[in-house]
Amino acid sequence: MKKIALFASGSGTNVENIINYFEQNSIVNEYLILVNNQNAKVIEKAEKRNVPFTIFDRTMLNEGTVASKLKEFQPDLIVLAGFLWKFPEAILKDYYNKVINIHPALLPKYGGKGMYGHFVHEAIVDNKETETGITIHFVNENYDEGAIIFQATTPVLPNFSPDDVAKAVQVLEHKHFPIIIEKLLFTNLDE
Repeated sequence: MKKIALFASGSGTNVENIINYFEQNSIVNEYLILVNNQNAKVIEKAEKRNVPFTIFDRTMLNEGTVASKLKEFQPDLIVLAGFLWKFPEAILKDYYNKVINIHPALLPKYGGKGMYGHFVHEAIVDNKETETGITIHFVNENYDEGAIIFQATTPVLPNFSPDDVAKAVQVLEHKHFPIIIEKLLFTNLDE
């Protein structure tokens, strides 16, 4: 049985989708949701499903409280699912190649500090891109620069608004993210 630590900042649709996926096959038996926004909708989703969660601030993240919580939980994989802060290097060192993120664009395009959510989708529309997608990647010390694990694409039609792009990207996220997580749980990530 596997354990996943899920970091989120907002609505938690990817967190909920991941938990739903693994309910079907019982591979993952324990979750810990870590949230850096006390008003995030993911908290309601965690409470409804009876999944333990911890709300933390920047000090707790950088001064070891979150690292201690992770050490106690002993996750097989740490998944950033809509988590908007830079991940601490100290935690990355303890979990080499065991921290992954999903980005709502085809990296290396539209990545980096400040490029998340609606900002990414607006840039894609403004630049008249004909396709976009998702990138699942390992997390390193820089925003959106870790090794790419998987990418999937979707067309961007000429009449698409940023909201249309967001919807198309979310379909890809929900389809592929849990499958890639499952594959990673059964791969030796230390190699």
